[in-house]
Amino acid sequence: MRVRYISAFAAFLLLLSSVWFVRCQVDDGFSQIDDPDVLELVTQLVYSRLSNLTSVILSPDNTKNASFCIKDPTADWDRTFNYSSNLAFLSSCIRRTRGDISRRLCTAAEVKFYFSSFFERRSQSNNYLNLNKNCNLTTWNPGCEPGWACNANPNEQFDLRDSRHVPSRTSDCQPCCEGFFCPSGIACMISCPLGAYCPLARLNKATGMCEPYSYKLPAGKPNHTCGGANIWADVGSSSEMFCSAGSYCPTSIQKIPCSNGHYCRMGSISEKRCFKLTSCNSNTATQNIHAYGVMLIVALSTLLLLIYNCSDQVLATRERRRAKTREAAVRSIREKAKARERWKSAKDAAKKRAIGLQSQFSQTFSRKKTVTLPEQLKILHETTVERDDNSLDSSIQPSTSRLHEQSSAASGGKETEPSDLMKRMHAIDDDSYFDGLSFEVEGKNVKRKMPNEKQIHTHSQIFKYAYAQLEKEKAQQQQNKDLTFSGVISMATNTGIRKRPTIEVSFRELTLTLKGTNRHLLRCVTGRITPGHITAVMGPSGAGKTTFLSSLAGKTVGCKMTGLILINGKTDSIHSYRKITGFVPQDDIVHGNLTVEENLWFSARCRLSAELPKPDKVLIVERVIESLGLQAVRNSLVGTVEKRGISGGQRKRVNVGLELVMEPSLLILDEPTSGLDSSSSQLLLRALRREALEGVNICMVVHQPGYTLFTMFDDLILLAKGGHTVYHGPVRKVEEYFAGLGINVPERANPPDYFIDVLEGMVKLSTNSGISQAELPLKWMLHKGYQVPPDMQKNSAGPAIPVVINPCDHGSSVGAESGEQSFTEEMWQGVISSVERRRDIIRHNFLRPRDSSNRRTPGLFMQYKYFLGRVGKQRMREARILAIDYLILLLAGACLGSLTKVSDQNFGAPGYTYTIIAVSLLCKIAALRSFSLDKLQYWRESASGISSLAHFLAKDTIDHFNTVVKPVVYLSMFYFFSNPRSSFSDNYIILLCLVYCVTGIGYLLVIFLEPGSAQLFAVLLPVVLTLIATQKGENKFLKNLENLCYPKWALEAFVMANAERYTGVWLITRCGALMEMNYNLNDWALCVSFLIAVGVISRVIAFVGMVTFQKK
Repeated sequence: MRVRYISAFAAFLLLLSSVWFVRCQVDDGFSQIDDPDVLELVTQLVYSRLSNLTSVILSPDNTKNASFCIKDPTADWDRTFNYSSNLAFLSSCIRRTRGDISRRLCTAAEVKFYFSSFFERRSQSNNYLNLNKNCNLTTWNPGCEPGWACNANPNEQFDLRDSRHVPSRTSDCQPCCEGFFCPSGIACMISCPLGAYCPLARLNKATGMCEPYSYKLPAGKPNHTCGGANIWADVGSSSEMFCSAGSYCPTSIQKIPCSNGHYCRMGSISEKRCFKLTSCNSNTATQNIHAYGVMLIVALSTLLLLIYNCSDQVLATRERRRAKTREAAVRSIREKAKARERWKSAKDAAKKRAIGLQSQFSQTFSRKKTVTLPEQLKILHETTVERDDNSLDSSIQPSTSRLHEQSSAASGGKETEPSDLMKRMHAIDDDSYFDGLSFEVEGKNVKRKMPNEKQIHTHSQIFKYAYAQLEKEKAQQQQNKDLTFSGVISMATNTGIRKRPTIEVSFRELTLTLKGTNRHLLRCVTGRITPGHITAVMGPSGAGKTTFLSSLAGKTVGCKMTGLILINGKTDSIHSYRKITGFVPQDDIVHGNLTVEENLWFSARCRLSAELPKPDKVLIVERVIESLGLQAVRNSLVGTVEKRGISGGQRKRVNVGLELVMEPSLLILDEPTSGLDSSSSQLLLRALRREALEGVNICMVVHQPGYTLFTMFDDLILLAKGGHTVYHGPVRKVEEYFAGLGINVPERANPPDYFIDVLEGMVKLSTNSGISQAELPLKWMLHKGYQVPPDMQKNSAGPAIPVVINPCDHGSSVGAESGEQSFTEEMWQGVISSVERRRDIIRHNFLRPRDSSNRRTPGLFMQYKYFLGRVGKQRMREARILAIDYLILLLAGACLGSLTKVSDQNFGAPGYTYTIIAVSLLCKIAALRSFSLDKLQYWRESASGISSLAHFLAKDTIDHFNTVVKPVVYLSMFYFFSNPRSSFSDNYIILLCLVYCVTGIGYLLVIFLEPGSAQLFAVLLPVVLTLIATQKGENKFLKNLENLCYPKWALEAFVMANAERYTGVWLITRCGALMEMNYNLNDWALCVSFLIAVGVISRVIAFVGMVTFQKK
């Protein structure tokens, strides 16, 4: 395969070189060759004739087999053999050979023989070709020596384009012309490419070498002299022909030292100007940019330090400005409220005085029966309430006073003009001064006529609206304490009340059995939790309290559930109502790098109805903040383990507030009061009580509450160990029920503590009661008339009970049906249980039942927008970590750029290899933080119905900032220190795709593995894959595996981008290196596309894994 590529490449080079020297029969035209005008004319004539053969050079047959290293034949020909700017070397050779230059040039067959022999022996140190027709053991004329060439026999006709016939060369042997090279053992000339320096050699008598080349004169031939250049090969085999570093060669016979302020690489045809802020002395090969690099490091380090120390100031300043707006709105509303109260007091006093005067005038001047003072006060009170109720809508005018109606009726129905006193009373009622405040008493569920949207759009207006409504609700709560029976009836029959949809959950003979062990977690639990009630679930440890709540919320996995759970009397899944169902976990799962308000506001925006206006959403959030007592810490970060935030009790209330802000119809809480003091617990219960008054169904697990807290519950579910029900009913009747069983609560003892001690067995029941602790579940089932399982009836010490087979009868506890299992059976049973548990998790995650909540939450695009805002804030607060990441990239780029200089022989492959490892490692470690720090928060939000796709896309979008910036940060050091020939943009594009690729792989690792394992794989994977990608073996399996490794494609893209810049004299070096590496210049786009494809595919798999294998 290599010989075939070499042969094709040699033929291509022959055509490129020989195009300038087409065979011409020179007769009388060259007799005047010394005439400059004739020489110029002949040179141009030869050049014009040779230019017409370009189409032959660019034919597909000549370039198709060399396409792996020659991407654009026209461009490579122009950069290698286009001498049109200076033909001095051609004129010199024509003059020297007296016009027979074409008979000294190598034919296609000879060029093919030269390059094929050279590539076959390129690993050897000698510069001799294989034996051939003109140079062999029997025939070795002077033209066979390095730097010499001979003329073809005069009588032999040949064509330079003939790739099969080699002419005989034995006559007129001379040193090779300048600008040409004559290989040893071939006896003909080949033109030197651009970027080469091919002068005639001079003998160094001290060393016996023909300088600047590395060949010696043949022994035994005293008349033989040094000739021209002898070999064009890759730079690793022979670099004598290359224009030396620090100089540039505009032609192959001219070398000019590089001037000050410029630098010249090896093989340059022109000098390049150095960058600003860099130093370039004369005769230098590279520009000294260390000072530039140091300045850049200092500047970037200063910027990173500023970001590190001031990252929180942007958000903090914004929050302070918003807090000032909110505080101003609160002050304005409260001042108006106080003014309103003063105005009402003055109005009531004036009315009372006017009524007294009116009564006196009526008694004096009227003979008819006057209305008594108490009735007048009642009428006036009703008028005031009616006026206050109607004043919310400014379009409704104040109604006429009922006192005036009574006066008109008393006067016999005659229409009379109101007196001056009545006009003054009506003027007092017409309190138009406060119409803008509209501070009327109303409940928080009364439908409010929203002000014009054009009037509420700023933060100040929204906060004024929200706090005005809160003040109304406080006034309503105060008035509710003094409501009469007719007032309660009026509230109950008010059709303007906005009610939440109610959810009643009933459960019948609910039994949960752990798969694999057949152990009961719940046993025959029957009852219901009703809207408007707060139900407490209590019991000793191991009673199945959390399991009971999980079963109601549809979160149980790895269990076999029997019995019925009915939603509003129907067998619907609870997941159909998850948009209006709140579940507060036992752990405080909140975002520690967000403030209290930001946590609540995000939950409200994603889970409230999309049709709800923003002012109403702000009102709901403000109401929850105030009801939970979080005003003082609303702008404080919740805090994490590393960074101190709010207190534990406040964090617990934020945990509850995340569900309250979405206005649930069913709220399930798992130990919300654990870790709270009594005052914080009561504050939380009061907030829940207000929710229950709106018809919310609340069920919560609580551990040994105080008596005051205990009396705030409506219903109680008391569970014993094993998941048996001991009591389910009103809290006020629990002591009565246990007293009927002979269990009386001692004086000064807390009833819930005493009952739990009894169930725990810490309190021994008296013999007078006639029951034991184990019989309490049985007593409850008999008390309610439920069916009793046979095993419970057998374990009872009481009288025999008829055995009734029911759905609860699923066998007794572990080991009752079969003997003790062997180790193998137990292990196999555990494997099956684990598989079933995983299957249940996948089923739960992909289960999408019909939505019955009738609430349309924001769609994917809006949630994506909300996630972008939240993740952006989190990243800004983590700017210090990002600054450290960038600083490490800077140092890595500076170190690798300084230590691994780009080698012209391998096009910088070692430096790029280390770059791939370093960038992959650092970017993967950073990508792990994107999804590892908030897994619990994601699981909670996903279970509540928030879009997982919006969550994933938002995080990935924000990470694109690092994807774009990190290559710039790294290359700002590596590129200028290593100074490769490829452009900055080429390196940036490849590194951009590499960072995108490894970031997606990092997502895969963090989602499918535990944090520790993910970090270990993130470190090892780049190293292992790079070793596989750079191995040189011929193993077929490793070769196939290499094609799947992203470092292989990244390294190939880097090398090809750099190798493409090596033209002219570097052409052989480029083709030889690419052939050895098995790279193809045309595959650059394929390499970049592969990196992007790996990034996309890894992200898709990561998202599917995130949705599929998330914990429930």
